[in-house]
Amino acid sequence: MNKLTFDQFTKKIYIKAPLEKLYWCWGTSEGICSWFLRKADYTKKDGTLRKSDENIQKGDLYTWEWHNWDGQAQGEVLEANGNNHLTISFEDSHVSVSLEESKNAVLVILKQFNIPTDDESKLNIHHGCSNGWTFWLANLKAYLEHGVLLNETEFDLTNIPLAGFEFVNM
Repeated sequence: MNKLTFDQFTKKIYIKAPLEKLYWCWGTSEGICSWFLRKADYTKKDGTLRKSDENIQKGDLYTWEWHNWDGQAQGEVLEANGNNHLTISFEDSHVSVSLEESKNAVLVILKQFNIPTDDESKLNIHHGCSNGWTFWLANLKAYLEHGVLLNETEFDLTNIPLAGFEFVNM
């Protein structure tokens, strides 16, 4: 990305953890629920539910549920190499996560792209997801490096209309 645009953004963070552990955090239901989601179901191409500790595969369909949000996100796993890269459809766009070993850490590179550029998408997807991913990547770092989760699970924020835009640890 040479310049900032509304159809994509990139977020990066170094995390001191093994590459395999980071891929587990993104590429399994068990892993992604350890730091990010309340529930994640991945359905194989044959219609069966993938086991929680099993790596996701290209073509899997997913349903995600968050803490403090009653809705669900659904999409498809577009790429998953079982090692250091995956791409999913997400919020009318795509999200890719790449993991690059670097000295004593792993560089996590998250890209959200193919974002529609209408005003609603600029606000909800570009602005909302960009802010959200910034927090969630920091949460992943806190979890893996210090065993601490920063997201709100004690207080119920579901009845606050702008909670997703106002609370930094949603």
